[in-house]
Amino acid sequence: MHIKGLALNLSRFLLAYLLSIFCYSSTAGHVSSPIISIIIDDIGYRSIDDINALTIPGPITYAIMPHAPNSIKISNIAKDSGKSVILHLPMEAIESEKNKFLGPGALKLEMKESQFINTLSNNLESFPNIIGVNNHMGSLLTSKTQQMEWLMEYLYLKKIIFVDSVTVSNTVTRNMAEINHVPYLKRDVFLDNSRDKSYINSQFLELIKIAKRKGSAIAIGHPHPETTDVLLNNLEKLDAFGVKLVSLMEILDANHVSHIRKLTMLK
Repeated sequence: MHIKGLALNLSRFLLAYLLSIFCYSSTAGHVSSPIISIIIDDIGYRSIDDINALTIPGPITYAIMPHAPNSIKISNIAKDSGKSVILHLPMEAIESEKNKFLGPGALKLEMKESQFINTLSNNLESFPNIIGVNNHMGSLLTSKTQQMEWLMEYLYLKKIIFVDSVTVSNTVTRNMAEINHVPYLKRDVFLDNSRDKSYINSQFLELIKIAKRKGSAIAIGHPHPETTDVLLNNLEKLDAFGVKLVSLMEILDANHVSHIRKLTMLK
């Protein structure tokens, strides 16, 4: 009986081992399509262009300016259309001449912590449906450890993600986000630094290229008619491009799974 028991246990062990190999091989052999996500910035001030940008198909994210005339309306339309909404948070830039375009609700280096947090809180309450934050300008502020720590501490409390628009190379947002356990993403491509359609199209192709290399990529554009036209045209061809358009949360989930797989492989 003892020998039979050992044999039975050995058989069960071998079966479990073979099943684990099969499951691992099946998972390892599965290669999912590269994924992209697109954010449309500066929403809230241009009624016609903003509404037209909402016609872009798929899970586009709209980054809405705080306290803008159309912020609440656009946020509700976006949510009803199955789109995601984030706060396009104005932050002080290095170039002083750019700061005249910050608009209301800007976070500035001169602010004390209480004023900083009150301004941030008011911005987050200025329209509904916010799942995240990305920076509007901010080449100065995103390089400052203290201010970005204040930001991430508050976003952690509110369970809100942060997307770095990457307006400066020495940004500290990733480090501060990780320290404060805030889900973090960053922009890979600006689509429309030029409003020329051929340029926007070339930037879209660059987005595809990066996604195929990295597995995922994020683009930021604006509600310019030219950008909307290029996206309407190209998003019909995603199967041919070999990529999939997903929401920011799906990009976040995919990056998290990729990180876990890397850790598992290192063990």
